[in-house]
Amino acid sequence: MNALKKEKTAPKKDADSSNQQTVITLGATDTNLQGRITQEEINKQNDHVATLYEDREEKPERKVMHDDSKIGSELSYTHNERKTDFSEEQTDDNQRQRVEVMKDGRVATDQQMSERHHVSGDLIVVENQQISKEMNNNDTDFAPIVAYAQEPLLSLPEACAPLNDILYDLSVYVQLALDETPENPPDGLTIDESAAVRLYTIEWERPHRSLYSMLNYTLKNANREELRPYFNYLKLFLTAIVKIPCVPPLTVWRGVTKNLSAEFPPGTPVTWWSFSSCTTSLTVLENSMYLGNTGARTLFSVEAINGRTIRAHSHFVTEEEILLLPGTHMIVQSQLSPATDLYIIHLKQVIPEQTLLEPPFEGAHIYPEPKRPWYKKKRFFVPLSLLIILSIGAIIIGSVLGSRKQANILMYQCSDPYPSPKTSETGKLPVAIVFGNFKSVNQVDLAVLNYDDRSVDILLGNGKNDYETESHYHTDVAPNSVFNIDLNHDGLIDIIVANGDDDSISVLIDNDDETFHSSIEYLVGNNPVSVTGGDFNNDTLIDILVANADDDTVSLVLGDEEGTFSDIQIAFDVGSKPVYVISGDFNQDEILDWAVINQVDNTINVALGYGNATFDNLQTYSVGATPISMTCHDFNKDAKVDLVVVNYGDNSISVLFGKGDGTFEVQIVYEVGMSPSAVVTADFNNDSKMDLALTLSNESSIGVLYGNGNRSFQKPVIYKVGTSPSALRADDFNNDGRVDLVVANSGENTFSILINDGNQTFQNQIKYAAGLNPVATTSADYDNDKRIDVLVVNKGDNSVSLLLGNGDGTCRGRMPYRLQKIADSMAAGDFNNDTKLDLVLTNTIDYSITLLLGSGYGTFQSEIIYKTHSQPNFVVVHDLNNDKMLDLVLVNQYNDSITVLLGNGDETFQNGTRFATAERPSSVVVDDFNNDNKPDLAVTNLGANNIVVLLGNGNGTFQTYKTLKCGTSPNFIISIDLNRDHVMDLVVANLGDHTISILFGLGNATFQIQMKYDVDREPSHVMAGDFNNDNKMDIAVVGRLSHNMQVLFGDGNMTFSSRKRYGTSSSPGPAVAYDFNKDGKTDIAVLNKLSNILYIFLNECS
Repeated sequence: MNALKKEKTAPKKDADSSNQQTVITLGATDTNLQGRITQEEINKQNDHVATLYEDREEKPERKVMHDDSKIGSELSYTHNERKTDFSEEQTDDNQRQRVEVMKDGRVATDQQMSERHHVSGDLIVVENQQISKEMNNNDTDFAPIVAYAQEPLLSLPEACAPLNDILYDLSVYVQLALDETPENPPDGLTIDESAAVRLYTIEWERPHRSLYSMLNYTLKNANREELRPYFNYLKLFLTAIVKIPCVPPLTVWRGVTKNLSAEFPPGTPVTWWSFSSCTTSLTVLENSMYLGNTGARTLFSVEAINGRTIRAHSHFVTEEEILLLPGTHMIVQSQLSPATDLYIIHLKQVIPEQTLLEPPFEGAHIYPEPKRPWYKKKRFFVPLSLLIILSIGAIIIGSVLGSRKQANILMYQCSDPYPSPKTSETGKLPVAIVFGNFKSVNQVDLAVLNYDDRSVDILLGNGKNDYETESHYHTDVAPNSVFNIDLNHDGLIDIIVANGDDDSISVLIDNDDETFHSSIEYLVGNNPVSVTGGDFNNDTLIDILVANADDDTVSLVLGDEEGTFSDIQIAFDVGSKPVYVISGDFNQDEILDWAVINQVDNTINVALGYGNATFDNLQTYSVGATPISMTCHDFNKDAKVDLVVVNYGDNSISVLFGKGDGTFEVQIVYEVGMSPSAVVTADFNNDSKMDLALTLSNESSIGVLYGNGNRSFQKPVIYKVGTSPSALRADDFNNDGRVDLVVANSGENTFSILINDGNQTFQNQIKYAAGLNPVATTSADYDNDKRIDVLVVNKGDNSVSLLLGNGDGTCRGRMPYRLQKIADSMAAGDFNNDTKLDLVLTNTIDYSITLLLGSGYGTFQSEIIYKTHSQPNFVVVHDLNNDKMLDLVLVNQYNDSITVLLGNGDETFQNGTRFATAERPSSVVVDDFNNDNKPDLAVTNLGANNIVVLLGNGNGTFQTYKTLKCGTSPNFIISIDLNRDHVMDLVVANLGDHTISILFGLGNATFQIQMKYDVDREPSHVMAGDFNNDNKMDIAVVGRLSHNMQVLFGDGNMTFSSRKRYGTSSSPGPAVAYDFNKDGKTDIAVLNKLSNILYIFLNECS
């Protein structure tokens, strides 16, 4: 006898059929199981009305009708062809129902409702006003199913004899079952036992009701006397079933087209009294005429412990079915409504306290047989008894303490993985983010693409990997100078800032936790432009000295208490337009003196201190044109302090060698580069001779003059830095004992760090983003971690920026790379096989892509631009043809295609090949969807509301395979094995209907029908990972208009019943998930486009 098969024919489609109702062609396996599940659910809804009426206080009036006719069918049915019209049955469930109760106890629906069996005799038709609790038959009036077990075990014909008057043509189907049963059935069953299972699975010729239909209706009837004719068959059938081993505990599914959520609050006990055919795959439920995509639907997710698979004994030999037995008792665990009118109820099966189903024979096991512990076996019992007695005291104590702790461990579930997100600044309008190792060390770095800035920022990983960038502290208006000193003698470095436009200084006291107290302002002279500090009155308190450019004075502000200052300043008249002031012991009397530059006079004034806040008469020395900055040190090794003045106007420096008595020789002039502006002194080459470094503003460079120790210097060595360098500082940023440099580049809002190689050379600069118009910089260990940090004064936005050092010559800041083109997406990979990470960017407006080759130091070589002849707006990287070289897939939203560029492994690519998609493709993911070890593609199409799957040929070419439905305006797609079945699934963010779609893969490039979950407004990106460390996959969703991120926690049974929201800033967008700090937990980074902020969510689950 051939297996019965159902087949639906798909209607003809237009060229674009993505928006039409999907019609699924199913083979015998899915259809047969679906037919029985559908039939059982219709029976549960329609046929159980008699039981439901017992719960009603007022029973409806019954009407009597007579109908001896056979209910007609528009389809022809035979034993060899099984066809089930789900559409008629589904429509029936949504109509008002009438139930026909036959005199002999059989029940059928009327002709308008069903076509199940021949009706004869008087019928009683009952109007039904509502259907509720179809699946929740937990009535206390239901008696256990026990009496059948006392019946003798008969052959199948004998066991079915009492049913001949109930089931149409039963003997024919009994013989059919016996004929199909092999002589030696599997699982140790007899021929009659195996045939009894087979008979249960056979579908009767329509319109007659099948055995399973009538049996399950009768099992759901509270009157157990009506079950008596089935006792002999039940005895044989259940004898067979309990011999079949239980499958391991697993999740199975059933569904109904009703909203039953109100009937199943968490904690509710539920009992199913009939045999229940379930599926482990949602494919069986995907037919649009069963659950469909609209209307009220309830999906039951059951954690089953004693299901049996009956495929080996089924009439349909390809059927994958899990059968649950009558009396299956469950507890509602949770509810979830992932989409409109879709309700998922999570049930967990438990062994009931009382017997609901008697085992069919002595020694039979309805539930999995418990394994006997090894210690209960006889040969171990006696010696172990002694050991237990000797150990009992320790066991009691240990169990009380240990179990209390263990209970806490077992009950703990992390529900808030990211309680303390941290924020960092980005460039303007960040649009893409990737992670990787850009510095060739064991850290995870980030790259951020900034659309408006035309830049890529590299954020290097550090010990914490929270990607903290600069911390900003507000000052008063137009800060322009900074000085470091420990003002309150707490061992921490504090900051003094001069604010030019509001005639004040700001004092920021260090907190020892990477932060500063709010600034305190003190009034000084007009337009303060330079500041220094020291103890000028020998009271052990730090005082402040300020040059005021607009009133030709130097102000002395005396320290009042620890870190505070007097409101009274002492003003000293100096030359015209004092612009820079320094302090030192010029006459070797251990009392602080000071010197100031007078820019209009082209002079300097020197004031020798008396140690009581008073000073000797000023000495005046001529220097070069437009002097701008100054430093002091012993440059000729005579133990006397010398002065160096930078002359901006004549591109020179003036060196005034000290005599040791507070006076200085006439200047010696040295030519340097164009427009020198700032100067520092240090021994850069470790030869015990002091050297100089100067910023050369108009050359966008610095010059290093190595000292000879004999009152002369070598010619400057030039190093390129940023635009208009305006300030610099010398310090050891990588703890190697050599002095490095940091330079503020006011023309491009960056600063540069140059690491000293120790052989009179410096490495290429590493640039970091600063505030607006950085004009001054300094360095110190501000957070007391023995690593030098950088502080930058930003005149344009009235702030100072603190960037903490990593101790390796890098800072926790943004390292921007300026781009020629406006880029809008980005991916990372090694495109020239040099083991250094590179970047590829798409330039939609320019019809091109940009390649940035990494140096291994967090910087990049000059960009390479390739024309694409399309407008790529999204890119992914993968080896598509298995040649060990990375290739590119470009998404071209404006011409409805993707382009594949095969890499040559030498930073070049072959000519692109274009493949058609649907309307307005938005993203693509590469994975193996049909398990042939060849990369495939899945493309979301924003305009067509679908996903196009393209199967790879293994050589970089693809063929369009099928189109999948998703939500409205799909924006982003990922692939991940959500249910740990080693098959890749898809998750899609749908901008238009505020949902995500989950499509579970089947391993053959097909997917189950989407499960949609409502999320917050405009989900733009999705990520997946085990975010709460429970070994179950979760999903994170970025809500663009809801300004947050949601984490949907997986239950491990392909559902997501709980979620947690995390606020972000304006318009969160691109995001990545990875273990950034390498603690074994998944972290998340989210960009916020409008606020230019990066959120780092480090996972804090234990």
